[in-house]
Order: sequence, then C-alpha cells, then structure tokens
Amino acid sequence: MHHDTALINMIAIGLGLAFVFGALANRLRLSPLVGYLVAGVVVGPFTPGFVADQELAHQLAEIGVMLLMFGVGLHFSLRDLMAVKAIAIPGAIGQIAVATVLGWGVASLMGWPALHGVIFGFSLATASTVVLLRAMEERRLLESTRGKIAVGWLIVEDLACVLALVMMPVIAGVFGPGAQGEQPGLGGVLASIGWTFVQLGLFVAVMLLVGRRVIPWVLERIAGTGSRELFTLAVLAIALGVAFGAAALFGVSFALGAFFAGMMLNESELSHKAAHDSLPLRDAFAVLFFVSVGMLFDPMIVVEHPWQVLATVAIIMFGKSAAAFFIVRAFGHSKSTALTISASLAQIGEFAFIIAGLGVALKILPETGQSLVLAGALVSIMLNPLVFRMLDRWQARHPAPVPVQEPPDIPPGPSLDLHDHAIVIGYGRVGGTLAQVLHDRGVPVLAIDDNRDHVERAHREGIAAIRGSAAADAVLAEAHPERAKIAILAIPQPLEAGEALAKLRAINPSLTLLARAHSDAEVKHLLDHGADGTVLAERELAHSLAEMVMATPPYRGRRLAG
Repeated sequence: MHHDTALINMIAIGLGLAFVFGALANRLRLSPLVGYLVAGVVVGPFTPGFVADQELAHQLAEIGVMLLMFGVGLHFSLRDLMAVKAIAIPGAIGQIAVATVLGWGVASLMGWPALHGVIFGFSLATASTVVLLRAMEERRLLESTRGKIAVGWLIVEDLACVLALVMMPVIAGVFGPGAQGEQPGLGGVLASIGWTFVQLGLFVAVMLLVGRRVIPWVLERIAGTGSRELFTLAVLAIALGVAFGAAALFGVSFALGAFFAGMMLNESELSHKAAHDSLPLRDAFAVLFFVSVGMLFDPMIVVEHPWQVLATVAIIMFGKSAAAFFIVRAFGHSKSTALTISASLAQIGEFAFIIAGLGVALKILPETGQSLVLAGALVSIMLNPLVFRMLDRWQARHPAPVPVQEPPDIPPGPSLDLHDHAIVIGYGRVGGTLAQVLHDRGVPVLAIDDNRDHVERAHREGIAAIRGSAAADAVLAEAHPERAKIAILAIPQPLEAGEALAKLRAINPSLTLLARAHSDAEVKHLLDHGADGTVLAERELAHSLAEMVMATPPYRGRRLAG
C-alpha cells in the first residue's frame, strides 16, 4: 500500500469492517458499538493482517470526538436536567465518586500512582448515551419518571466529563510526569487552575454574548436561501469552526468547543433540521472514532491481566450500579426505579474512551489502563441487554404499584379502547392531516408517533394517540391492531415502516395496510413487507398539479390520460 493512499485505506477498510461487524452485532441483539470496536481490533496493530495508519486513525478519531460532542450539545436539555435535578445531580456525583474510588483501589493494587488510579476510576464512571437511550426507547421508558431520571443522570455525567476534559491538561501539567521535580506549591497549582478557568470563562462569555446571536442568525439566513447543501455545510462549518477557534484562541479543547457549538445551535428554531442534516456525517465519523478506539485494544490484556479485567468489569456492572441503586432508594424512589437506573448505568462507552485516550496522551494513565477500559466497555456493552432482560423478567413478576401522586408524563387523551379503528402511524404534516380528516368523517382513529409534541397535539385535537416507535412490539400491542380495520403508515422512514408493516401483518393478517413512499424502490420495499397499497408522494403531487392545469380555461374539457 502506498503511503499516499493511507487515508483512503483507513476510511474504506475501517467503514467496511465496521459495517460487517456492526451488522453482525445487531443480528446478535448486541449494540452495533461492539461491532465497531471489534472492527478496530481487526485492523489494529495487535492482530495479523491489514494494519491501519495509527496517526491518521488518531486524527479521524479527533474529528469523531468533535462531532460526537457537537451531537451531545445539540441534544443537551437543561429543562430535562432541571426536572429531575433533586436526584440526578447528587446521584450522579455520588456514583461518579464511588466508581472513581473503586478504580483507584484496583489501580493501587496494581502499583499505579494515585493520579493514574483516579483517571482510571473516573473513566469507568460514565455510561454510554447510545446504549442507554436504545435500551430506554425499546422499553418506552424515555418519557417515564425512570427514563427522565436516567437521562438527567447521564447529562450530569456528560457535564462532569466536559469539565474533566478542561481540567486534565492542567492536572497533567502540575502533577504529571513532566512536572516531577518542580514540586509546585499550592499557589502555583491554584494559578494554573485559575488561568484555565479564566480562558474557559472568556470562551463561554464570547459564546453566550456573540455565538448565541450570530450562530442562529447565520443559520436562518442560510436556510432562507433554500439550499440544503449550504445549510448542511453551514452546520458542519459551525461545529468544526467553533471547535478549532476554541482551541486556537482560548486554549480550550476541540471537544468542549464543539459541545458549546451544539448548545448554541440547540437554542435555534432550526436545531432539529441542523441535527438531522449533520447526522450522516456525525454517524460516519463516530463509527471511525470507535474503530480507532478498537485499534488501541490489545486482546492479550485478557490473558496477561485476567483478574484486572474482571475487577474492571465488576466496577462497571456491579460497583457503580450498586451505588446508583442505594442512592436512588435513599431518595425515596421505588425498587423498580432504582433497578432500572442501575441497569442503565451498568456499561461504559464514548466518554470512557475519550477520557482514557486523553489520559494516555497526557501520560497520566498507562496504556494498560486504556486496554482495561476498552475490555470493560466491550464486556459491559455486550452484557447490558442481558441485564435488562433479567430486569424485565423481575419486573413482570413484581409489578410496581403506580404512585397516585405522580402525574402522567403526557396528559391523557381520548380512550385507546377502540374497535374497527384506523391506526395512523406518524402524526406530522401528512399523518396529522389524514387523521383529522378521518376523525371529522366519523372514523375512529388511533395515532402513533415518537414525538411528544405530536402526541400532545393529537390529544388536544380529540384523537387517541400513543407515544413510541411503531416498530416496537409494546407500542403496537397498545394500539390493538387485532381489532383494527386499517393501518396507514404516514412516516417518511421506509425501513421503520417496513418493520412495522411486517409486524402488523403477523398480528392481524386481514388488516388493510397502506404506506407512504418517496421512490419506486421504497414502493417495492413496502409492498414486499406486507403493504396492500402505497402512495408515491411525488407522483400524486404531479397528478394533482396536472388536474389543476386541466381545470384552467385553455385546457378545460380535455381528458387527463391515466
């Protein structure tokens, strides 16, 4: 392989193997993250065959981190955190402290310096956002009290990691191996920390005073041009540009700059469009980030340090989860809620890799520590679905009573106890209009949508609605398709629609199924998955416009072909 094609080799082979192993992991009902990490191990220096360029992998990983942090900022919700701040803030801080102390204890037994132990323990303290949200969505818990506590808890953990990314270079400069022999006094330590916070404060001030106004203003102007390419480019330029500027002008990390760029965009009315348009590139670079992390993993760590790997997994899956359980119980929540939070946190992911990678780069964490973190992540992410399945069985045998003082997360709408009804999946512009027309004509309608605002709107308009994904078994069961006459899939996502069609057909073979499509390929996909009929939006629009043309005086009376 020529050196000048190293980047192409890295991206092509990395993404190709990530796809293969990610699809395999998904088939085995594991998180695709496991597959991406395994792909990294395969192309890494510790396994035979192709070895990707380590330096290029590191730079691609840095872009991946920036875009991951941009996504975290884009979805950061202070409102969600404030709703559960009474338990999420002290709970997350307490759980982080327990995990850090346990990690430090294991590191001490291995003879590591105290600072290395603290970094190692802290890297085990934070759960993976991707894994947690997937488990919560599958069980329709995101809008429940348990889900809100878990998400709020995760936000606090993310904020702690953001602060750690700021402080780790300072700590390394004062206490790291490069600072040995100088023995800085308390004044020197405080001065270093103080200067870091001055730089951070200046950056935050500039972002709040300038970024909050300029970034939304720029996006609105670009959106006004109607160019999707320019809008997507503007989003990415803002994400990476702010990250670069933060590092170049204020000495703040790329990751923190990208996080703030996402937060500023979150305040814009166009934030949902920004999130949607930047998602494909964020996903691609996030995959390359996980591949590059997997490249750092030496599988021999399991053979050479078996008890350390077991201890690391025990801290992640039992130590910090037990701490979370007792903290949640101490705040007066039910055993079921405490177990759900514990199961949610019994894994580590993105931030663990970022913290461990920075620790190795700053020489305040040995490479063995990073391999242990990776081993712990792989095992815990693989076992987390099993933990949740065990929890589901336990909760089925011990159903928790619903507390009377707790209001429902979404105000109740019309009764879901319908017969001979039409199920409308998707309550956006198309589905909402369709459902309202059917409702006005006396057809009993039940809507399904995963957007809380859409469900609340349906309730206000007198239509029974369920929040959740139509591809989820629990959501479909609640809609009672066995009693329905027809189901219309008005969502623009053909893959989710196809999955829902197959499940609806299996539940009620006599159900009439209609679906919305945007291309001939989508029409074929939906028909193959059980649809009785499809509406190709662009074709229907063309026919409607043609009808209007034929109604104008010069052409009136001529028959429209077809």
